[in-house]
Amino acid sequence: MPTNKNRDDKASNYSFDIPETVRNSAVWVRLEDQLSWYDNNSVKNHRWSNWLKLIQTVLALLIPIANLTPFDVKWATAGAGTVIALLEAIQQLKQYSTLWVTYRSTAENLKHEKFLFLSAAGPYRGLQESERLIQLAERVEERVSTEHTNWFKETQRAISEQKKEPV
Repeated sequence: MPTNKNRDDKASNYSFDIPETVRNSAVWVRLEDQLSWYDNNSVKNHRWSNWLKLIQTVLALLIPIANLTPFDVKWATAGAGTVIALLEAIQQLKQYSTLWVTYRSTAENLKHEKFLFLSAAGPYRGLQESERLIQLAERVEERVSTEHTNWFKETQRAISEQKKEPV
């Protein structure tokens, strides 16, 4: 599977004629900044999610194997079970797998907007550069604010569920 660096290297091989006025505009800088942030954080959350799940799986597989040995491993198996529970709690608290998918989706939506803008296609068809930039600004902010709103709602839902759980 290619890394982000490989994807970036391949993407930089393409030559896009981006006018200087666009490249230096606040909306373009914002698009590139948000695209980079969501892409990088998607990758980070994906890695964390995979590492936590891999460690949990390895520990879970070692418990029954350890119990088959002639040695007294009750402390080791209890410790492995405790670490599994701790890693699951971290995953639930940090929401790495959920954030990975959410951030990846937002990054892909921003890439889609960028492509449509550069191609003068879709909602950008037939617009002058200044109108296209205004349209891009509105659509980028809509994508980013939608993701933020969804995150806020999900956080509030998780907090209210925690309050309902008996202590």
